[in-house]
Amino acid sequence: MATANDRAVLQTIFNPSTPFGDIPGLDEEGEDGTREEEAAFPPELLEQAQDLELQGVSAAESGDVSTALERFSEAIRLLPERASGYNNRAQALRLRGDVAGALRDLDAAIRLSRGRGRSACQSFVQRGLIHRLHARDEDARRDLERAARLGSAFARRQLALLNPYSALCNQMLCEMLGRLRNPGSTASE
Repeated sequence: MATANDRAVLQTIFNPSTPFGDIPGLDEEGEDGTREEEAAFPPELLEQAQDLELQGVSAAESGDVSTALERFSEAIRLLPERASGYNNRAQALRLRGDVAGALRDLDAAIRLSRGRGRSACQSFVQRGLIHRLHARDEDARRDLERAARLGSAFARRQLALLNPYSALCNQMLCEMLGRLRNPGSTASE
């Protein structure tokens, strides 16, 4: 069973345009963009693929990454031109530790979405975070800028953290708040 923290982390992974811990849907791109992306697919196949993806997200939330990968792969086999399945599978691959596979799926999601819409936004955020974790800050900045242009507040916050002046200000603020909370401690503790 997933803890509340595990669910919050998975929420951030599968819906990166929502602030960590916030209510899903508050900070996401409008539904019009999603409807437009999905209109190209036969409704019955789309419904099946979406159901498989929901099953995959539920499996990932319960810690069953293997089942999640199976469901996302089934959704991709059903609608191979739909970006969302690749984006979701990328997150499960990343949870499993397959960063190269995750990057391949994120690249596919971005290509299929033509860099537009919710799937592209989520894929840019996830790829940007992977680049950031591997100290490829310029690549991270490029992807996060694209996600921010697509409406991701999370990406905008990440861009602020990549700004060296912002990072320095954040560090100084944290030190100051630490001193206020613990007046007897020193900065080296």
